[in-house]
Amino acid sequence: MAELLVAPSILSADFARLGQEVAAVTEAGADWIHVDVMDGHFVPNLTLGPVVVAALRPHTELTLDVHLMIEPVDPYVAAFAEAGADIITVHAEATRHLDRTLQCVRDAGVRVGVALNPATPPEVLGYVLDRLDLVLVMSVNPGFGGQRFIPAVLDKVVRLREMIGDRPISIEMDGGLNPDTIGAAVGAGIDVAVAGSAVFGTPDYAANIAALRP
Repeated sequence: MAELLVAPSILSADFARLGQEVAAVTEAGADWIHVDVMDGHFVPNLTLGPVVVAALRPHTELTLDVHLMIEPVDPYVAAFAEAGADIITVHAEATRHLDRTLQCVRDAGVRVGVALNPATPPEVLGYVLDRLDLVLVMSVNPGFGGQRFIPAVLDKVVRLREMIGDRPISIEMDGGLNPDTIGAAVGAGIDVAVAGSAVFGTPDYAANIAALRP
């Protein structure tokens, strides 16, 4: 397995200093920047839109990993791609026509991801795996940072790894990851770890990122 990638989630950053925060975690050794987009409808929180993604783009050359927790999603894909997203991840639960939504993302010229909430089985991806670059396994219920890790999702990662086989698809996990939980997640088979409070919770971002690497 390739080295674990760490994707700090700006949901836990200082929103008054987002550009500086993104630059700081880039300098501290982050691999991707995870951008949580919430609509107050699909999830019970509101965050940011394409204008903010465009504003962040000049502050890092890292992959901008944009996680759309919004419903409907198709009308907004192009705007986030044009804003500078490198990966756009949509929720399987947020669209009635998942295959069409994934094609919409691919047509926008970015990498394609699907997110699964904790109660969603991996089998929903059985007929779209060949459209994917990334599967994001939510290890908390989406909406807020700082929640407790849900161990039951580890089995989902194992099953996804079997389903993916030799396809070049990354498995990302988001929610409750910290030095105490990262080992089990990596053992199950994740490639990318999203971390919010575990990175931004104390000022030494480099040490916090290093603590998440196996």
